[in-house]
Amino acid sequence: MIDDIDIDLSAYKLIAGVDEAGRGPLVGSVVAAAVVLDDSHPIEGLNDSKKLTPKKREMLAEEIKNHAKAWSVSSIEPEVIDEINILQASLLAMKRAVEGLTLEPDFALIDGNKLPDLECKAEAIVKGDARVKSIAAASILAKVERDKQMLDLHKLYPEYEFDRHKGYPTKVHMALLEEHGPCPEHRKTFGPVRRLLES
Repeated sequence: MIDDIDIDLSAYKLIAGVDEAGRGPLVGSVVAAAVVLDDSHPIEGLNDSKKLTPKKREMLAEEIKNHAKAWSVSSIEPEVIDEINILQASLLAMKRAVEGLTLEPDFALIDGNKLPDLECKAEAIVKGDARVKSIAAASILAKVERDKQMLDLHKLYPEYEFDRHKGYPTKVHMALLEEHGPCPEHRKTFGPVRRLLES
C-alpha cells in the first residue's frame, strides 16, 4: 500500500492517521484510533480493515502496537451516541484518540469528509483507510477493539448473537431484536431500535 494523497507533508514530523469503527451498528460504542507510524519499521499488509480477515487484522493490530511510534484508541458509549448523535460521537472519539497519543502529532489525516476539533492541522481524506497507511493502521486498531467489545457484549447477552453480526442490522440481528427487545447497550435513537421502543 502506497500513500495515495496529493498533500505535501514534508514540513511535518509526526503525522497521525485517524479512523473510526462502528458507526453503522445498532448496539455498542463507536471506537476511534489514532496511529503515528514509524518509517524505520514499515508494516506489510496494511489495508482498509474491512478488506482484511479477522485473523489478519489481529496480527496487524499486534504489529502496529509493537512498532508504531504512538497509538491510541478511544470509545464513545451508546448513551452518548444517543445524546449527541452518531456523527458527533464519531468525531469526539477521533478527537480523544488523537489527544490520547503519547506523542503530540503536528498533522492528522482523518478518514472521511469531516474533521474533528483538533489542536493540530488536519486534512480529511475520503476512503482514506484504503489510501493512507497510517489511516489503514488506525482503521485496523479501531475495528479490532470494536469487535472485541462486541464479543464481550455477546457474553453478557448471548441471545442476540453479537459474535455473529457485531451489532450490524443483519436479518439475524433484526429478528433477535424483534424477539427479545433492545438490551441496555442498544442505541435507542437508531431507527429499528427506536421503533421497537415506541411500539
